[in-house]
Amino acid sequence: MAALWSTRTFVSTVTRGLRSYGTPAVAEVVKTDPLEPDGPFVRTEIPGPMSRELIQELDTIQNTKAVSFFVDYQRSQGNYIADVDGNVLLDLYTQIASVPIGYNHPRLIDAVMKDENRATFVNRPALGVYPPRDFSARLKNALLSVAPPGLSQVQTMACGTCSVEHSQKAMFIAYQRRKRGGRPISKEDIQSCIEGKAPGCPSLSVLSFKNGLHGRTMGALGVTHAKWPLKLDFPVPDWPYASFPNLKYPLDQFVRENRAEENNCLEEVRERIHVWDMKDCPVAGIIIEPIQSEGGDNHATPYFFQGLQDIAQEYGIPLMMDEVQTGCGSTGKFWAHEHFNLREAPDIVCFSKKMLTGGFYYKDHLRPEEGHRIFNTWLGDPSKLIFLEEVVNLVKEEGLLERVEDTGSHLLCGLYEMQEKYPGLLSKARGVGTYCAIDVKDVETRENILHRLRQKGVNLGACGVSSIRFRPTLLLRRNHVDIFLDVFDSVISDLYS
Repeated sequence: MAALWSTRTFVSTVTRGLRSYGTPAVAEVVKTDPLEPDGPFVRTEIPGPMSRELIQELDTIQNTKAVSFFVDYQRSQGNYIADVDGNVLLDLYTQIASVPIGYNHPRLIDAVMKDENRATFVNRPALGVYPPRDFSARLKNALLSVAPPGLSQVQTMACGTCSVEHSQKAMFIAYQRRKRGGRPISKEDIQSCIEGKAPGCPSLSVLSFKNGLHGRTMGALGVTHAKWPLKLDFPVPDWPYASFPNLKYPLDQFVRENRAEENNCLEEVRERIHVWDMKDCPVAGIIIEPIQSEGGDNHATPYFFQGLQDIAQEYGIPLMMDEVQTGCGSTGKFWAHEHFNLREAPDIVCFSKKMLTGGFYYKDHLRPEEGHRIFNTWLGDPSKLIFLEEVVNLVKEEGLLERVEDTGSHLLCGLYEMQEKYPGLLSKARGVGTYCAIDVKDVETRENILHRLRQKGVNLGACGVSSIRFRPTLLLRRNHVDIFLDVFDSVISDLYS
């Protein structure tokens, strides 16, 4: 069992002008979790000597170019991540946006220990063929209790990428079923698909958006247009993509310009659909992120998403919201697309990361009629539903969505103040809830800032060309934001001077 560590293990380092490797004067700290440390504590450089040794060892087995440092997960707690060298960092990145209620939360520890859950953790069933007795109840208690309004069908998967991959299949199946007009699947369909030829394997496409990122398998890469290491050397389908709005900030000063930009992007969507129809590769679905995450935390207004849904319905094309990163409350609503006041639910909503299991919700018309069409061996893991049920209960019991709104407002105000204090270096502070970002003048400076933050006990991530993104837990409070802002100010002031 992972040991929960005591706050007595730590020395608080909450102060302006925080210095690495030292123990500065301690500022007054408001405790929010008796099991959580008072603040970051840095005793070595990061990665430290033990991390570097372990990286070297792992490198003999696999590529380690992406490894930041090795983690002591037994000693990580709440909003703080501990490394193997004894350093403790305020984690505002949380395993790439994947930790909903902090490290080693007692509710999750208790769930592991319950006798009635033991068989679920020990035995991983092939859910599409041999689901456990309580599977329907688990789906209802965990996933369907927080389903996007208007959606009541759900399919579990293992991760975000396979959720996107298989939801694309659902759109293709529905398109071909509609095209057959009630005809049964023919022998020609069956034989030609085995050979990878038409009519069994039709020429269809999914429309996506520039700077979008939806996964790393081949179908998901067909709708991914960010981060070259994901796509280089891989054959991908020739599918259409349109421009995602590039809004000007502050938004209230560029209302007319931003509306024109969004209208241009919507017209481009129409044009792309028409062109691919003329190429005999019709668009069978549209995929979009409510906030483009890896591509740079790019936002669009509700007007744009409402217009996109209108276009999708006009052409009879399913609209898929990829909420792998934005789902599970980070924006102050459980699903980010709820901010858009859509006329009805999207046709598909994909999820993973903070939801702890992958999968997608979908409308009835996208449900396959035959078995083994949306299928793999495990189709997720029911043990993750046990954890998700605890997360959902905690969100409701402790009003975590309201907390996210409050903490996010405090964070965004702090980022606004920082960009006013350091013009030319920081800009475009933006966000919804705690799902925030800020731009740095160039990529080299951004990487320098992230490195210096880590050396002072704050773990953050990058996205887009030169953005810093915030992906904290749902338990983040104002005092955590204050700790970050103190460290951030000390790092930026050193660079700005």
